[in-house]
Amino acid sequence: MSASSSKSQAAPVPVRGFVTDMAAFDAFIARRPTADEFHAAYPDVLLILPNMPTTMEMRYNNSRYFAEVGGDGRISGGRFQ
Repeated sequence: MSASSSKSQAAPVPVRGFVTDMAAFDAFIARRPTADEFHAAYPDVLLILPNMPTTMEMRYNNSRYFAEVGGDGRISGGRFQ
């Protein structure tokens, strides 16, 4: 295995803080990540899965993502709120 192929298989660097690069975030969600992959990639963003209790507060800093989950258990979309 070459050094370049081992780098491409390495885990992505976690994005700290809130989501500011929406294009990169949308591309990540398009890959249909699992909840664990989401937490690894965006550790500071609160992931809300279906049927999780939550408060009704509005956040305007992309810090809480309400995920839609497909039948395979992977995140298929969602919204910040």
